[in-house]
Amino acid sequence: MAAEAVLPRPPYDAELAPMLDVISTMLPPTLTADMLPALRQGTLPGMPSAEEVLAKARLRSRDVTIAGYRGGEIVVSVIEAEGRTGHGPGILHTHGGGMIMGDRFGGIAAFAEWLHRYDGVLVSVEYRLAPEFPDPYPVEDCYAGLVWTAENAEEIGLEAGRLLIAGASAGGGLAAGVALLARDRQGPPLLGQMLLCPMLDDRDATVSTRQYEGIGVWDRGSNLLGWGSLLGDRRGTPDVSIYAAPARATDLSGLPPAYIDCGSAEVFRDEDVAYASAIWASGGQAELHVWPGGFHAFDGLAPQAALSHDVVDARDRWIRRLLG
Repeated sequence: MAAEAVLPRPPYDAELAPMLDVISTMLPPTLTADMLPALRQGTLPGMPSAEEVLAKARLRSRDVTIAGYRGGEIVVSVIEAEGRTGHGPGILHTHGGGMIMGDRFGGIAAFAEWLHRYDGVLVSVEYRLAPEFPDPYPVEDCYAGLVWTAENAEEIGLEAGRLLIAGASAGGGLAAGVALLARDRQGPPLLGQMLLCPMLDDRDATVSTRQYEGIGVWDRGSNLLGWGSLLGDRRGTPDVSIYAAPARATDLSGLPPAYIDCGSAEVFRDEDVAYASAIWASGGQAELHVWPGGFHAFDGLAPQAALSHDVVDARDRWIRRLLG
């Protein structure tokens, strides 16, 4: 079988490109199953620990054990400003990691300022990971986190009707899946869904997935590993639910307003653009940003870059409009 032709691709942002070279020495573009034990051990060199992130952001965290899918125990962390005593909006957080790695503290720094500004609370879900816990464990665990958060709103200082869901990468896909589950099960209402470079489509059929193979962060090979771990032999077949792969949904009506972003130079670009378009086609509301020259998760991996500052500003404006 002939190899696929190398497609032309959008260039990386001039400031981000050299940073990507450094990142690639610590995190190869293509992850493999044999790398998982080491990748699950901790953070990348130079990246702060969860304790350091919480201390720097003046946040406190407490863990609660709840029932996840099929009654299995999972942990959620309730995170808020030190000394908080009031009530405010809530964010249910679903972490990234390609469905196969990461933990509930990954990415929480991005929400710290909002927790202080709006007197908010963040509940982050330690959903169980594939391949040990394949679909539907991850999305059902996250939905259990939503139900627990809504049921315990008063105790955690959450204002009624002021809960949104947010996640990046795999967490963005899970956030989209939970929003669909909440709609279809008449579950707890969500004020909005923040889908940051979300992982939405298992079918490996877009132009962008072919453009970014063997290059960047979370390339096509890594993506196939993540989806294969989650779905096994079902990946790419008709036997995949919209809650596992939200890009498969044909009716996106009745969902909360969405914020969707991605880089122009990453695997998820085309599926994220298509998801926003599908929301509009169903009569819904979505705000879409495609950041020129951005690789996957560049805002977290290279926060000092000018483009990363633009990302933070755009998300902040959406949150401000949503929360008032």
